[in-house]
Amino acid sequence: MSNLAFSSFTLNGPDAQKFLQGQVTLNAEALAENVTRYTGICSLKGRIQFGLWLKKVNPESFVIVTTADQADEFSKHIKKYGAFSKMKLEPTGSVFPTLIEDTTAFSAKTTDITAWEVSAIQNGQAFISQKTEGMFQPQELRLHQREGVHYDKGCYLGQEVIARLWFKAKPKAWLHAVQGAGAVPAQGEQLHKGVQVVNSAAIENGYIALVIARPEALAELDVAVLDLPESLSGDVARPQ
Repeated sequence: MSNLAFSSFTLNGPDAQKFLQGQVTLNAEALAENVTRYTGICSLKGRIQFGLWLKKVNPESFVIVTTADQADEFSKHIKKYGAFSKMKLEPTGSVFPTLIEDTTAFSAKTTDITAWEVSAIQNGQAFISQKTEGMFQPQELRLHQREGVHYDKGCYLGQEVIARLWFKAKPKAWLHAVQGAGAVPAQGEQLHKGVQVVNSAAIENGYIALVIARPEALAELDVAVLDLPESLSGDVARPQ
């Protein structure tokens, strides 16, 4: 049984969209209404501090979901940075996930979170929890391939570092799905030099996991590398 849980918030007010545009990695202004996208708020070092499922109801109203273990920190962050913005963040309770095609939707209806975790991992839907906050860059997680980060949207927290990596370099390690035998590794655990767990879940006779890894390091581990969906299987570097 999974210990994972999710907390939902609403962010309402005339400054809601403008505020989020300066915080999250995706383009909040261009986000279609009533579509949920996974995005992040990064540290100044360009690593994801808070992972968010973000849905725009309209430019003055957003629904935001975090893992429950990040909810308190996230709320404090928004109140700190949005203290002078005309908007209000309010918690709306626990919600449950359902994977729909290439994204996750949430509702108050109870679902099997363990089954969702397995499906999310199989589909490359990496997410951040308290154990992995501040560890990974958006590009490493293939977030741009999920429309969760846009490199032409203007300034936001960590944008300079993230843009520099995209336009002038390439991550040395990036997201892969693997299957292995034995105990389920913990989020953030180092399986091998150059292989770090993002998300993991138990399956029959072992585990399935999303890892940030150098391809050559995976070859030294006793795991099977699984195919990701076509949209997430390409090069993470900027097309030349």
